[in-house]
Amino acid sequence: MKFMPLGDRVAVELVEQEEKTAGGIFIPDTAKEKPSQGIVVAVGSGARDEKGNLIPVELKVGQKILFGKWAGTEITIDNKKLMVMKISDVIGVVL
Repeated sequence: MKFMPLGDRVAVELVEQEEKTAGGIFIPDTAKEKPSQGIVVAVGSGARDEKGNLIPVELKVGQKILFGKWAGTEITIDNKKLMVMKISDVIGVVL
């Protein structure tokens, strides 16, 4: 199944954090934080301004981004966890 977000939304594949710390201690699933970075897999067409002009989304597929902890809605498509969020929830692009 393919998925394309609408408007000013992006679909992001979550990047899971390390399973152990730098000191070698393994982190159990219950202690892990929600991922706050991911890879853009789909981009919507953009938002409309007051005059109806299309404002395109600045992100491109394949970019690694950072977003807020409580951003977006988590969905599962073809056994892949994706996060769908508004472009305003994205903090920045990792270069």
